[in-house]
Amino acid sequence: MTNAITINDVSKRFRVYKDRNQSLKGTFLKGRRAHYEDFWALQDITFDIPAGKTFGLMGHNGSGKSTLLKCIAKILTPDTGSINATGRMAAMLEVGSGFHPELSGRENIYLNGAILGMSPKEIDSKLDAIIDFSGVERFIDQPVKNYSSGMYVRLGFSVSIHVEPDILLVDEVLAVGDLEFQNKCMEKFAQLKQDGRTVVVVSHGLEQMRSFCDQAAWLDHGKLVEVGNAAQVVDTYSDVAHQAIKVEGGGTRFGTGQAQITKIEVLDESGAPVTMVRPGQAVNIRLDYEAHERIEEPVFGVSIDSRDGVWVWGLHGRDAGFVPRYIEPGRGSLQVHIPALNLSPGSFTISAAIQNKEMTAIIDALQRGRRFDVLPGPGMESGGIVILGASYGNLQPEREMLSITPRGKAEFDQLAREQIRLAEELRKQKEAEREAEQNQDGAEG
Repeated sequence: MTNAITINDVSKRFRVYKDRNQSLKGTFLKGRRAHYEDFWALQDITFDIPAGKTFGLMGHNGSGKSTLLKCIAKILTPDTGSINATGRMAAMLEVGSGFHPELSGRENIYLNGAILGMSPKEIDSKLDAIIDFSGVERFIDQPVKNYSSGMYVRLGFSVSIHVEPDILLVDEVLAVGDLEFQNKCMEKFAQLKQDGRTVVVVSHGLEQMRSFCDQAAWLDHGKLVEVGNAAQVVDTYSDVAHQAIKVEGGGTRFGTGQAQITKIEVLDESGAPVTMVRPGQAVNIRLDYEAHERIEEPVFGVSIDSRDGVWVWGLHGRDAGFVPRYIEPGRGSLQVHIPALNLSPGSFTISAAIQNKEMTAIIDALQRGRRFDVLPGPGMESGGIVILGASYGNLQPEREMLSITPRGKAEFDQLAREQIRLAEELRKQKEAEREAEQNQDGAEG
């Protein structure tokens, strides 16, 4: 397999001055040598990025992801080692990079396009497509200094992808864009991938990385921890990098710890906790939390996974327009209302998280903190995870239809009663096993 990028024994060093005045200016003014320490942002990094693949770089803030991306883009030069890239490269690394604030959006397309290697004739031919993709056509002749950060990102990214690069480098800047624009970007990434182009992304969105990237590398304090299949690296990062600890109920938690999700519950319409629901039933997911300090603009999130770990659904407060200005030390709770839980029968788990306002750090993540079961019921379809309320019709040419009665409520009730009976037997069995273990421990004591 041909490699688009080869990274060989790369290290990058920065000097960190002990006194901020001990810069070059401070040295001359004070007449003495400046004191500094060497900080190695990257140490002995070696791996290959195959051509035509989507590759993710993950790790905590300060792990070296963005530094490595800048080295690949030749913005920074490694102190040791080498990076070889094959083909035309475009990079979207920082909001507004390559833009002049006094120029209009249209003028900056030509400026940024030229920086990325496009000729004026090529930009002319792609101008309408660039403006259309960016979604800022109403403001395209206004100075970009008046643009929001989201508009900066949309225009800059639009220019980058229309370079038609062999290699596209994208940093976390896409987190600034709205959900609609992020979806457009993901569709464009998929198109680039289909065209055999290479995409390298830095992201904190682990589920996006799991589902979208082919391969990934995990960096920690400038060192390469693991490289390989993206889903496997994401799993290792979640369980090991964050030092996940087991919690009651079989889940795990990780995070910086300024607050914690203390309980996850599924409530029916009366507000009573339930562990079994029917397809299409209205439910509330209640999150109890405890904050250990004041947290500005915390972003809560909740997700549902199938029993085999498939991400079924998720929603965080920023997308829902639900972000408190702050939470104080102490206990609190919130609810996520789901008007119709359209899931097929089966077992599911709920995870919840609290992130900082920039959504760049996880304060607490309680994974698989609550299990619930969806019982057979009216409206159930033939298979899959979700229920879409689909129906057949409009057969052309028309034909006489068989008289078939769909599975009725009585059958579903019988299945539900059987599932409840089995669940109750399992609960009693576990209680008996737990009691036997306690008796054995008491006898040994």
